[in-house]
Amino acid sequence: MTALRSPLHDRHEALGAKWADFGGWTMPVEYPGAGGGVLAEHLSVRKAVGIFDVSHLGKATVSGPGAAGFLNSCLTNDLDRIGPGQAQYTLCCDDASGGVVDDLIAYVRSPDEVLIVPNAANTAEVVRRLKAAAPGRIEVAEQHMDFVVLAVQGPKSADVLAGIGLPADHNYMSFTDTTWQAPSGASGSVIVCRTGYTGEQGYELIAPSEAGPALWDAVLRAGAGYGIRAAGLGARDTLRTEMGYPLHGQDLSMDITPTQARSGWAVGWDKPAFWGRTALLAEKEAGAARLLWGLRAAGRGILRPHLPVLDGSGTVVGETTSGTFSPSLRVGIGLALLNRGLGIADGSELQVDVRGRPLAVTVVKPPFVDSHVR
Repeated sequence: MTALRSPLHDRHEALGAKWADFGGWTMPVEYPGAGGGVLAEHLSVRKAVGIFDVSHLGKATVSGPGAAGFLNSCLTNDLDRIGPGQAQYTLCCDDASGGVVDDLIAYVRSPDEVLIVPNAANTAEVVRRLKAAAPGRIEVAEQHMDFVVLAVQGPKSADVLAGIGLPADHNYMSFTDTTWQAPSGASGSVIVCRTGYTGEQGYELIAPSEAGPALWDAVLRAGAGYGIRAAGLGARDTLRTEMGYPLHGQDLSMDITPTQARSGWAVGWDKPAFWGRTALLAEKEAGAARLLWGLRAAGRGILRPHLPVLDGSGTVVGETTSGTFSPSLRVGIGLALLNRGLGIADGSELQVDVRGRPLAVTVVKPPFVDSHVR
C-alpha cells in the first residue's frame, strides 16, 4: 500500500526533511537540512515558536439532530460539560474490555455537529465503530484527506498568528471559525483551535487541504522575526514526553486502560453511558493493577519502550512504554507502567534494564517540566 503524503510534502522536501512513517503517512521527523534537528526544533518551541505539519491526524464530522448527544453516549469524557466553540480531549474505548481504541479531540460546533480529530492509524476504526452505532438521523463522515492541520506552538505563537490576521485571544480548549486571506488575495475558512500537544501555549489551524501550502508559508514568514522553526514529529514526541502526555499505541492501547494511564480525568464517570463503562468502573473500584509513572535517568543512558523496570532486588516491577532524551533537562526520560501495591512513589529509585546494562532511574509523577498552557 502506497504511503499517504501531506499536501505540504514539497515544502518539507525543500527544508531537507528526514522522513518516517506515521500511521501510513510519510511525514517529517526532523529538518536537519534546515540547520535544525530534533534538539533545535524542541528548544525553539519551548523558548519561542515552532510550526508542525500534523495533517496525518484524522478528521471526521458527526452531524445530524442530537449529534453531540450521540457522541457523548460513545466517548468517555462528558460533552455536556462544554458547548459550541469548545473542544474536549476524550477517549474511544472498547465496550467490552475498556481498552483504548484511540484518544482524540472533539470540537463542538453545535449540538448537531461535532468535528473529531483522532490519530492517523486509528481514524478508520473510530469512524467504523461510530457508524455502526449511529442511528439513522446521524451521519459520520470521514474527511481525513480534506484538511491540513498545522500546529503553531510556543510562547510567541499568539504573536505569529496575529501577524497573519488570525485570532489568538480565545481560551484554552476553545476554537474560532474564521476566514483567512492569503497574500495572493484568495481567502478561505480556517478553524483556529487553542489546543496542542507540547505543554506550551499554542494553536492548531485546520484548513482546506488546498489552502495548506499558502498558510504554511505565511506562518513561516510571520514567525521569522521570532525565530520560528519548522518542527518535525520527533520534536513533537520529545515535547509531549516531557509533559507526560500519553501516546496511543505506547502509553494507551487496547491493553492499557485510561485508569492505568492516568487518563481517568478524561472519563465522565457519572455519565449513564459510554463505551467501556462497565469494565472501567469495575477496574476503578478494584484499583488498577498498574499505573503510569515517569522515569528520569540518574546517569547516561536513553530509555526506550518495552524495557524491564526492576527494584533494588532485581525483581521486575514494570515496563517502559515511552522513552527519549529530554532536550530541556539534558537527561534520559521515559514513561513506564509500574505495578501497584509495591510502595512505588514520586522519588522512588529503580533500575531499567537497557540491553543488559542497569540504568538507575528516579520515579517522577509527570510532568517533567512546567506546563505553560493557560
